[in-house]
Amino acid sequence: MANRHPSPQRAETPDQARDRTSELSADIETTGYYPQVVAAGLADALADEPVLAYVLHHEPTFDRDEVRRHMTVLTLTPTRLVLAHTDEHPADDVLPEPYTSTTTEAVPLRTVDSVVVTRTVPAATAVGEVTSEDAAEALLTIGWGAVRRLDLEPAACSDPNCEADHGYTGSATADDFSLRVSAAADGGGAVQRLLGFARELSAVTSRPR
Repeated sequence: MANRHPSPQRAETPDQARDRTSELSADIETTGYYPQVVAAGLADALADEPVLAYVLHHEPTFDRDEVRRHMTVLTLTPTRLVLAHTDEHPADDVLPEPYTSTTTEAVPLRTVDSVVVTRTVPAATAVGEVTSEDAAEALLTIGWGAVRRLDLEPAACSDPNCEADHGYTGSATADDFSLRVSAAADGGGAVQRLLGFARELSAVTSRPR
């Protein structure tokens, strides 16, 4: 006899409902940049956590007379910020033929203490209501305490005739990771995607932890 009382399905959690892992996999495949290598490294770092937001940045670099490519993938999970960077290398002492290297870093969200966004908007459009679509360039800098940048300059006093050595003054800022995109080089959509990711990251790191 057929079971008239099927097992109830578990309701999806908000994080599961927002899972964009499949969308990320499709975008990695679309880039055509060693998709299996990039996906494998990222999958190990994600450890089956759902992807709530992500951004891909694929760009060439110039090495003397050769053009090499690299890809950076930022992903946001319910508990971590996961970064993956893949480079291609020429044959060297490590391997006798060209190869790729993928580096991943998983940062607990509770340790992210700085999300800095710099957006560049042409003066001609900086009137009235300004949206992310008006940005010509965006720079995202994320800090979690692993790397800090020191900016020093000679200290001075208010006496213009003082010749004493007052040492140095400066500031320390978090600078663990930076990513810059521009509409001219990467397309307007890339700028909007980076700004969207920054909004998501700012939102989750602003919550009490």
